[in-house]
Amino acid sequence: MTAPRRHVQVAIVGAGPAGLVLANVLHRAGVSVEVRERAGRAEVEQQARAGLIEHRVVEYLREHGLADRLLAEGGRHEWCEFVCLGERIRIPYGDLSGGAGHWVYPQQFLVRDLIASFEQSGGVVRFDCPVLDVDTSGPRPLVRCPDDVLEAEHVVGCDGPRSTVAQAFPAEADGAVERRYPYDWLTVLAEVDRPVDGIRYALHEAGFAGMMPRTPRLARFYLQVPPEADLTDWTEPRIREQLSLRLRLEAGDPVLGAVTEVGMLRLRGRVREHVRAGRLLLAGDAAHVLTPSGAKGLNLAVADVADLADTLLRCHRDGGEGGEGGRDGGDGGEGGRDGGEEALEEYDRRRHQAAWTTQEFSDRLLDLLHLPSGDAAESAFGLRLRRERIAHLAAPGPEGEVFARSYGGAGRLHPAPLPVA
Repeated sequence: MTAPRRHVQVAIVGAGPAGLVLANVLHRAGVSVEVRERAGRAEVEQQARAGLIEHRVVEYLREHGLADRLLAEGGRHEWCEFVCLGERIRIPYGDLSGGAGHWVYPQQFLVRDLIASFEQSGGVVRFDCPVLDVDTSGPRPLVRCPDDVLEAEHVVGCDGPRSTVAQAFPAEADGAVERRYPYDWLTVLAEVDRPVDGIRYALHEAGFAGMMPRTPRLARFYLQVPPEADLTDWTEPRIREQLSLRLRLEAGDPVLGAVTEVGMLRLRGRVREHVRAGRLLLAGDAAHVLTPSGAKGLNLAVADVADLADTLLRCHRDGGEGGEGGRDGGDGGEGGRDGGEEALEEYDRRRHQAAWTTQEFSDRLLDLLHLPSGDAAESAFGLRLRRERIAHLAAPGPEGEVFARSYGGAGRLHPAPLPVA
C-alpha cells in the first residue's frame, strides 16, 4: 500500500531546539510547516543537555513570544570564574560586554515550552516517526516516513550529526572538516545542596574540571580524562575525589549529593562545507558539531534557524518559491525564484562563516583550559601562563571586552551582524 502524500511548504526533521524554534517562527508567519522526530515525546522532553542560553538568543526568543517561562523561571548569570594555582579569578563578562549575560534554563525545559507553543498554535510534531529517506529525484523533495510522505518546497535537517537530510546531499556538497581533540570529558549530573552561583572553570595539573549551574538543586560537572578513557574506570568515589581536588571545593561551595547521571563525552569539532543543497538545508548539529566549551552548541543552533527563518520567509513571501502553498497545502507558485536562490546561497555562506567563528572561540577556550601533556615543570609553566591570560580577560580593556561579548552573546541574531570573537 502506498503511503499517503501531503504537501507542506517546509518539512523539518528533528524536534530539538533548532527545529522547534524554526517551526514556531515559520508557522506564526503563515508558512505551512510540519516536524518529524524519530524519538518518542518523553525522550525528547526529558533529555538533559545544554543549560546556558546567550543574551542574543534569549532576546530573539522573547521577540517571538517563545521565552515567557524562560524569563519567569530561569536564572540570570553575568560572571564566571577560573581557578588556577589556588587563585580564583572572576570575569564579570556581563559588565565587560555592556550587559550580555546568560540565562540558565535547562534545554529540556525549553524544548517542552517550544513543543507546547507550536501545538497550541495548531502546529504538528509527529514523534516516533523516523525519516526513512529524503528523495530529491523529483521537482520537490519527498520526506518518506513509515506511514506518510511529505512533499515540501524545502526540507530542513535539524536531526543531529547523523542527519538523514544531510545523507541526501549530493557528493559535491557533502564535505566536512573535523578535529578529534586529544582528551575527553567525563560528564556528571549531580544534586547539590544549594544553587551554583556561577560557572567555574578549574585549571589543574591533574586536568581540567568544570562546574555549571542547571537548576537550584542540580549542577553539571566536567572532568578532563585521557582520550578513549573507559567509563567503568571512573567510580563514584574517584569522581567525587577529583572534583573536590580540581575545583577546590571549600566551605561555602555547593555540596554534592546524589549523582544522577555519568557519561563520557568524546570531544570533537566538525564543520560541513555546505549547509544547503538545492531545496535541502541544515541547521544545528546537522551542520556543525561543537564541544561544550563556551556553551555554544544550542546557541549557534538557534542562531542558524533565526537566519534560516528570515531566509525562508524571503523565499516564500509574495508568491516566491512555494509562496502560494500556505496552510491549505496547495502546490505553490514559482515566482521570485532568483531572489529565493540568492537568499539560500547567502544562508549557506553566512552559516559556514558563523560556524568557523564559533569554533575558533570554543577552540581558544579549550586551549586555555587544558594543559599540554608534559612533565611537572612544563605543567607549572603552563599554569602560570594561563593565569596571566585569565587576568587579562578579567580586566577592563579590549581583550576582556572581546571575550565577554563573544562569551555572553552580545548583540542580536541575524539579520543583524553577528558579534566577532
